[in-house]
Amino acid sequence: MKIPLILVAMLAVAGCSTRASLDKHLNQAYRAYDQGDCEQVMLQLSLADRASRSRVYMQPEISMLRGQCLERQSLFIDATQTYLYIIKSFPTSEYSYRARARLETLRQLGHYHPEKPVQATR
Repeated sequence: MKIPLILVAMLAVAGCSTRASLDKHLNQAYRAYDQGDCEQVMLQLSLADRASRSRVYMQPEISMLRGQCLERQSLFIDATQTYLYIIKSFPTSEYSYRARARLETLRQLGHYHPEKPVQATR
C-alpha cells in the first residue's frame, strides 16, 4: 500500500516542478519582452514550449507572445501566420480574440491583406 502512495506522491511533485519550470520561462519571456529583447523572448518561449507539451492549454499564450515579438522584429508575415494558427487551433481561447485584434491592427497598418494569401518569397 505504501509503494503506490509513494509513486503517486512522486508523480504529483514531478508535475508541479514542470508547471513551475513553465511559469518561470513564461515570466522570463514577458520580462524580456518588456525590455525589448526578442532574442531572449524566443529562447524562453522555446523552453516553455518544451515544458508545456503535456499542457496544451498554455500554447495559445506562448504563441501570442511569440507573434508579438515577431511583429516587434518587423517579421509581419511570420506574426500573421502565428496569429492565424492561434485562431484556427484555439478558436474559443481568449488569445484567439487577441490574435484577431492583432490581425486587424496589422491590416490597418498595411502589413496584412486578408484578401491575398500569404506566401513566402524566394
